[in-house]
Amino acid sequence: MDLTEQTDLMEQVDAILGYGEICDHCLGRFFGKLSYGLTNAERGHALRVSHALSKNLPYQGVSPEACWICGGFMGELAVWAERVAESLSGIGHDTFLLGSRVPPLISESEEMVWSDLSLGHPEPFKAEMNREVGKLVSAITGVGFDTRNPDVVVIMNLGKGVVEVQVTPVFFAGRYMKYERGIPQTHWDCRVCRGEGCERCNFTGRMYLDSVEELIGRPVIEAMNAEGAILHGAGREDIDARMLGSGRPFIMEMVSPHIRRIDLTDLEEEINRCAEGRVAVALTGWSQRGDVETLKSNKAYKKYRILVGIDGHVTPDDLKSALDRLKGVVIHQRTPERVLHRRADKVRERRVIDIDLAGVEEDRFFIDIVGEAGLYIKELVSGDGGRTRPSLAEVIGRGAQVITLDVLQVGVDDQEDQADK
Repeated sequence: MDLTEQTDLMEQVDAILGYGEICDHCLGRFFGKLSYGLTNAERGHALRVSHALSKNLPYQGVSPEACWICGGFMGELAVWAERVAESLSGIGHDTFLLGSRVPPLISESEEMVWSDLSLGHPEPFKAEMNREVGKLVSAITGVGFDTRNPDVVVIMNLGKGVVEVQVTPVFFAGRYMKYERGIPQTHWDCRVCRGEGCERCNFTGRMYLDSVEELIGRPVIEAMNAEGAILHGAGREDIDARMLGSGRPFIMEMVSPHIRRIDLTDLEEEINRCAEGRVAVALTGWSQRGDVETLKSNKAYKKYRILVGIDGHVTPDDLKSALDRLKGVVIHQRTPERVLHRRADKVRERRVIDIDLAGVEEDRFFIDIVGEAGLYIKELVSGDGGRTRPSLAEVIGRGAQVITLDVLQVGVDDQEDQADK
């Protein structure tokens, strides 16, 4: 820095001191990006001494309590560090991130000085507060920062004098099997009372007493001391369908867990014990939020086994001929009547990859189907009053309906593509 630059710097310091009493932290922060290896308090003290020497004035220090910018907050760093450390007590975490809500007057005051004096190297009050308190918290707790993926985010609400803790969710992945019909994938509030409790739901607030989400989530909530559990599935089966075979891929999001790391083998055993054969899981590992979007966007083919009833007498050979006419065919499906209350009414095109007769039970037939994601299997059989075409009922010329449906596999390769590999 040459003599002219030094003179300009002292003029800026002189102007800042002219606004009113200001502590070393806040004075140094106005030049926070001008040099390295100094705290703002050290920088401010050096500038105050240099100003006194250059102007031949007596040195006068200013305490944070008298500072017109921070209003004393820079003198309370240790106090806030203790509050933050106390708020983290009892929460399992390896990393944390610190933020703050700053009183508007502080931001307005420092921005006014920046603008008035065209300062080119200032640092915001919030940045220094977060950094300096964070260093003290780290020294107290022995836990380090993580600005990208912290286990816990702590917000200092300076205006209210309180600390807010946001525990980052924990995610783990696996596959679930559902062996009992009549269980939805996720919790359903009663449609009448919306969860409040009424005669329709016997005052439970639920459409169904259990769900896959809750059967898996309950023991995990207890084990991780979490506030809740949210199941993200790779699609969903109907309530009256079973999920068999290798299971449906899922990611479980644990909300505000106080215990973040537990043995997944033990957790798997506990889930399966508590679910009592209604639902079972095979856990594959820890996951993260970004994996949820990948899971949801996966359009894997699915394999089903259905038991079908057909009006009148049909021989197995006649049925096989009808199924052959559906194999490899693109099906045009208008949104089924049964889901119109929650889906847009439009026509979707989905392909039947494979369809075969798998067995006969009295006058009913087991049929295996491999279809593109989003293919409505019940409507593929019944035709849904002409909303699905072609359908088994249309091809065979008789009424047909699904009696039971099981999902056997999620993530089936297209057999034609597989043959080319």
